[in-house]
Amino acid sequence: MAPTSVSAPDAGGVPLRQDARPIALIGLAHGTSHFFHLLLPPLFPVFIREFGLGYSELGLLVTTFFVISGIGQALSGFLVDRVGARPMLFVALSCFVAASLAAASAAGWGGLALAAVLAGLGNASFHPVDFTILNKRVSQARLGHAFSVHGISGNLGWALAPVFLAGVTAATGSWRLAYVGTALFALVVVAVLALNRDALDDRFGAIAPHARQPGAAVEHPMAFLRLPSVWLCFAFFFWTTAALSAIQSFAGPALQQLYGLPLSLTAFVVTGYMLFGAAGMVVGGFVASRVARLERAIGWAMAAAAAMLFVAGSGWLPGMAAAALAALAGFGTGLAGPSRDMLIKRATPPGATGRVYGTVYSGLDIGFALAAPVFGALLDHGQPAGVFYGAAAALACGVASASLVGLRVARPAQVAAA
Repeated sequence: MAPTSVSAPDAGGVPLRQDARPIALIGLAHGTSHFFHLLLPPLFPVFIREFGLGYSELGLLVTTFFVISGIGQALSGFLVDRVGARPMLFVALSCFVAASLAAASAAGWGGLALAAVLAGLGNASFHPVDFTILNKRVSQARLGHAFSVHGISGNLGWALAPVFLAGVTAATGSWRLAYVGTALFALVVVAVLALNRDALDDRFGAIAPHARQPGAAVEHPMAFLRLPSVWLCFAFFFWTTAALSAIQSFAGPALQQLYGLPLSLTAFVVTGYMLFGAAGMVVGGFVASRVARLERAIGWAMAAAAAMLFVAGSGWLPGMAAAALAALAGFGTGLAGPSRDMLIKRATPPGATGRVYGTVYSGLDIGFALAAPVFGALLDHGQPAGVFYGAAAALACGVASASLVGLRVARPAQVAAA
């Protein structure tokens, strides 16, 4: 039901409160999905001690998660377009509860792999769900800020997971109780979203779905796959996520090997990277709303982040300065985030939001899946600097992909203007 009062000036006739509810709820859901990306990696040192596993084996757990999520994400976009985003959201959160319980009862690599599969199934539908609801329930004038909040919440979820899991494990002396805690966390999120489910109804909302013009031909559901811009967006996600995987899973041990810093300190580099990323997304929300050539904003921000990661791995700086610079690189990737999501929106044909976002964001999952064992093997073979050099190179490839997407999107607009 629409609110009866307006707490701030509206945009395009839509009250702020009406936009704020879906933005906040999707932010909470997205933060939860990112929290469960890191259901297992923060306790990798515990699994090495408990089960005698190596980094390559642990990297395969990350691969398992993201292979399941990537395949499921591409498929779930079609389900979201057909059955709606809201039902898929609650199914996904239920999978997170099951994944937590599987991790809590794991007796070895097989049990951890089951938890990775369940968490991957839960993660699969989030981006098609999130962007379908945001594009239908949030006014055009506030979409840049909605994408900013969406990205910030994801980074906060990533930042919270290591602190939560390590903190509960240290406080209780049991890593299994930490996973009971993650199950309870997911259940609380389910309750909050269920109580506010009217704001998540994507069947109607503040912004009506794209309507097909009378007499227009009905496109095949797979027609969007012919668009080069869709595959360029996919490539962009693949490369940028490969860089993120390097930092998220292996920056701590890499800094420890390069500079002799204690793991208790380097573990917070990931949290710092995510928090700086969240700060970058706050700024990025304003950039995405005001910049016409989004690929240029993305390029400059990500090039700066790549340079910081390269220097962090070079050994040119003292250990603490290198750790700080690696964390600061998150600001550049965060700044690019809202512009990235707006660029994908511009490249999406009418009526295919779920399918396009599902396909494009599966590049994120595949990037994680393929990069994790590669960077894990670099550490196992005594090449910690390769973690940072590889991440910087992947970001450079992402800049190239974004530039090509921008050219593809800009060309029809220039022709129309002419």
